[in-house]
Amino acid sequence: MTDPHVAIMMLGLFILIVFLGFPIAFTLMAMGIGFGYYAYFDEGRMWRSYNRLDETASWWDSTSLWIEGFLNNRIFDLFINQTYTVMSNEVLTAVPLFLFMGYIVERANIVDRLFSTLNIASKNVPGSMGVAALITCALFATATGIVGAVVTLMGLLALPAMLKARYNPSFASGIICAGGTLGILIPPSIMLIVYAAASGVSIVRLYAGALLPGFTLVGLYLVYVMGRSILQPSVAPRPTSDEVPDVRFGKLLVMLLTSFFPLAFLILAVLGSILFGLATPTEAASIGALGGILLAFAYRAMTWDRMRESVYLTVRTTAMVCWLFVGSYTFSSVFSYLGGEQVISEFVTGLNLSPVMFLILAQFIIFLLGWPLEWSEIIIIFVPIFLPLLPHFGIDPLFFGILVALNLQTSFLTPPMAMSAYYLKGIAPPEVRLTQIFAGVMPFLFCVLLSMVLMYIFPEIVFVLPELFYGG
Repeated sequence: MTDPHVAIMMLGLFILIVFLGFPIAFTLMAMGIGFGYYAYFDEGRMWRSYNRLDETASWWDSTSLWIEGFLNNRIFDLFINQTYTVMSNEVLTAVPLFLFMGYIVERANIVDRLFSTLNIASKNVPGSMGVAALITCALFATATGIVGAVVTLMGLLALPAMLKARYNPSFASGIICAGGTLGILIPPSIMLIVYAAASGVSIVRLYAGALLPGFTLVGLYLVYVMGRSILQPSVAPRPTSDEVPDVRFGKLLVMLLTSFFPLAFLILAVLGSILFGLATPTEAASIGALGGILLAFAYRAMTWDRMRESVYLTVRTTAMVCWLFVGSYTFSSVFSYLGGEQVISEFVTGLNLSPVMFLILAQFIIFLLGWPLEWSEIIIIFVPIFLPLLPHFGIDPLFFGILVALNLQTSFLTPPMAMSAYYLKGIAPPEVRLTQIFAGVMPFLFCVLLSMVLMYIFPEIVFVLPELFYGG
């Protein structure tokens, strides 16, 4: 068996073990070290230690030198170097700070104020409560980037209110599930930071490139919600004065100033400082974390327990991402050294695909991977397999990354593994069935696919802002 055959067996065995339910980060590290020991094995280097033995050596000395010889393999040096590389990566430094900002904002009791205000402000808009819920989801998802938290909180807050207002359960559920996933795409997205670290693309260019696609997707969602409310009023009846009270303009303005604008200003301050070069992503994330703490104090929601819980969740999630990177870097280094990357490259280039066909094939594979795997695992482990092929097809990795971010929306919305639907079902009233939630997310899934088609046809949507801000 040749080295490339071993590499392909390594990849197949990893996929099998992942589907069996083993922890992915530790599986990557174990397989990287195990196959790396074979790949970097040097018999002369291993037995060199034994030349120091003499006839009078004790059993302990012999055993110690045998262990030293066994460990005298370059894979261990590689593993240590990769660990240090990940932990000293300046791009990844922003991850814990943005996570901390998200967890603090999540616990600042902003969502209920925000939804109530937007619900009153959009009272005369078709599907007003759905529009308010979608905008709240988009803003909150952008601030936190944590899909499960947004869907759960909005499910506890907005879903009962919409059901009480006689909204169709399926329609209401789809709005919350789709809106909760927008934080993956819209900056400051943690997913884009991880992609930047994996691909080497500038994070500021990624943020600029993701803005218009994110707004496009939100726009498509809003068009669907309002359009269906007009064409089928029974799914989203107009609210009565008892359900949504009339509020004078002055009071409404005060409500907006105390609920909508503080969070919007925090997001714009963080994002604007990055896009206009006033701060690095890490510095902007620090500003965001501090702003989240100040917001929590302003809303009198900051307690020692909430602070401790936010720090704990931040450390836990950051550790998961970093160890995934360590495992992925070790695994991919060994995989490439054995020739696996070359085999895949030759196979794909031998198919004589056009750039568009390659993009469709890559996105379809990522779409399928989104069923059993989290976005972090897809970005860190599988996307780097496609990155070396992009120059052959003349595809900009920035454009590819935005398409991946759009595609990963579907991983949370596609039955039977639609995680956002399961998040919502866990806290929804018993009368809301899982099949109703699945039916509700399907139209939003088509909106995502339509937005991807628009990116294919009009790539300027992705490139116009990066070129405007930073040149070609």
